[in-house]
Amino acid sequence: MRSLTIRHVTTYRYRHPVAFGEHRMMLRPRDSHDQRVIEVSLEINPAPSSLRYEQDDFGNHIAIAEFTGVATELSFASIVSLEHSPDDALHPGLDNAAAIFPVDYGGEEMTDLAHCIRRHDIGTDDAVAQWARRFLPVDGQIPALELLTRLSQGIHDGFLYRRREAKGVQAPAETLQLGHGSCRDFALLLIDAARSLGLAARFASGYLATMPNVAPTEAHGATHAWAQIYLPGTGWIDFDPTSGNVGKGSLVTVAVVRDPDQATPLHGTFVGSRSDTLGMEVHVSVTPHGSVTT
Repeated sequence: MRSLTIRHVTTYRYRHPVAFGEHRMMLRPRDSHDQRVIEVSLEINPAPSSLRYEQDDFGNHIAIAEFTGVATELSFASIVSLEHSPDDALHPGLDNAAAIFPVDYGGEEMTDLAHCIRRHDIGTDDAVAQWARRFLPVDGQIPALELLTRLSQGIHDGFLYRRREAKGVQAPAETLQLGHGSCRDFALLLIDAARSLGLAARFASGYLATMPNVAPTEAHGATHAWAQIYLPGTGWIDFDPTSGNVGKGSLVTVAVVRDPDQATPLHGTFVGSRSDTLGMEVHVSVTPHGSVTT
């Protein structure tokens, strides 16, 4: 178990004073058996006229801010302290139903998982399904976990990572065609590939917290996205196609959703012209042992 403090600051700047509409924030990590939130704070400047909290239908935490007045800058600083103790994803808990592909979901599981199997924008040639089937053995059976690991590693080895500041996610077929993408593009490609094989998959987002071997003042931190895929007898397993890793060793989960557009970390509006926008800055730092870096 390790204790982490994550500081996530987003700042918007404008050429002239503008008014702000509603802003929705999905910044608080989820509580689960492998991560426990100890303390949270959210600093917004200028201060909102109202701030309320709710949970969506996936159980993700959302903060909603309303504003009055105008300003040339709007900033959000989320500071979270948590205990992080991820399990070994490759434990031997796979039962017979999950061990060999194709996976057999039971009736009750299928009812609950159907929305995570349904695909979108398949296309006439279903290029993603064709790509996914390349990882199946020509003859014989394959363990489901091995197949999923091959898919994730195939994205890591076969595609070029490119960080994109633009909003939105590339369609999986577009990522295949381009041969490059961001972490969220790779996550969606893996999700669609898994769904094409009849597996339940969902989009996960949060933070990448990479700890060097020597205890640092500040570890590497970044917003990140990956896939979770469900196997009976084990549950949701984290697959990070950007790194090719399996498991949650360096991943702090903030949101799990069916599709990426349901997991935007920060979304809002302003009243003004597009030319008023000077840009957005995002900074994420991860500090071990609960101390906050300034």
